[in-house]
Amino acid sequence: MAKEKGDLLQGTLDMLVLKAVQLEPMHGWGITERIEQWSESVLQLGQGTLYPALYRLERQGLIRSEWRITENNRRARYYSLTREGRRHFSGELAQWRRVSRAVNLVLDATMP
Repeated sequence: MAKEKGDLLQGTLDMLVLKAVQLEPMHGWGITERIEQWSESVLQLGQGTLYPALYRLERQGLIRSEWRITENNRRARYYSLTREGRRHFSGELAQWRRVSRAVNLVLDATMP
């Protein structure tokens, strides 16, 4: 992800990946495309950013992977959420919303 395009806060990459695969199993390229589309091209993930996150999430038991054939007849690893991943994502999302609300309150504060 290019610095001028926007930096992710540490720890948010995992949450974005979990959100992307929450809806349906996806291969790595699809995950990057979905995140880029949802962020209106502000967030652009390179392979060197995405795949370490996918491997980490899989080791933690939050996602699982399986080989499938893509719509282009290519073999690719598809990632999906585990039950534990759904629970983890739900908790992380609630925490993110609480913290981002607090940050916005501070940034929007004015002197009385």
